[in-house]
Amino acid sequence: MSPSTTSVVVVGSINVDQLITIERHPLPGETLIGTSMEFLPGGKGANQAVAAAQLGATVQMVGAIGRDAQAEVATAILTRAGVGLSAVHAVDGPTGLALVTVADDGENTIVVIPGANALMGADAVTASADVIAAAAVVVLQGEIPAAGIETAVRLATGRVVLNLAPVIPVDAETIRCADPLVVNEHEAALVLAQVDPGAVVPAEDADLVVRLREWGVASVVLTRGAKGAICSDADGTTDVPSPVVSAVDSSGAGDAFVGALSARLAAGASLLDSARFAVRVGAFAVRGRGTQTSYPTLADALPEVLA
Repeated sequence: MSPSTTSVVVVGSINVDQLITIERHPLPGETLIGTSMEFLPGGKGANQAVAAAQLGATVQMVGAIGRDAQAEVATAILTRAGVGLSAVHAVDGPTGLALVTVADDGENTIVVIPGANALMGADAVTASADVIAAAAVVVLQGEIPAAGIETAVRLATGRVVLNLAPVIPVDAETIRCADPLVVNEHEAALVLAQVDPGAVVPAEDADLVVRLREWGVASVVLTRGAKGAICSDADGTTDVPSPVVSAVDSSGAGDAFVGALSARLAAGASLLDSARFAVRVGAFAVRGRGTQTSYPTLADALPEVLA
């Protein structure tokens, strides 16, 4: 397998999302009545793989599912999108599960139970060494063990997109290999505190980006929801605005962003051009319910950023 065969390899989580809709999020100790519940494919890794594949990238997934009925649900859209699943292995135990609650204003809360994803350590990732080494872009998130992330970075010969979400303790040199590190403002502060424990964490998003670059990250993309993103690499630091849309469900929008960014980077676009495309994809995603079910294909018209 050569980089031209597999442009993007996503090493990460595969879940089923239990999606509950509710008028508003409950207060601590409060019981509310939900309006609906459904089971949908999810997991940050799978989400990003689907997003990249539906936007034209050739994608291979490296991950684990359980030997249970939920595994078929978890991989249904991956299969439909054409993501390669030969490096996705069934293991004893349950498929990963995310409990997602979405309020009427589009904001969500998510609790993740790793299941099979917890077994994606160094040995499991090393078993797919050839697949990872063949990728032009290797995409990683924080929903598998740190040892698996660190091993994938060592095996990568192409560009590493590290979306450290959630933020877990990862070797500092692994974070320095990110090009880019993709985090939101809360995650950026946590990463900076992790890699530089004595640092005073800046309050401003742009200052967080500068500090991460100064610490040694080659490039940073800081996602800011409806405000877009900040993109920073050797060519400079740029504010990337987002289209203005009416949000229905924000869950998975960050993964749509990462998948779109990775697809464009694999196609040879600059980081800034890739980020400009990715904010439009993220804005498209918040207009639909669920994660993978809300992602665009090449046939969809993306919202535009108004001047």
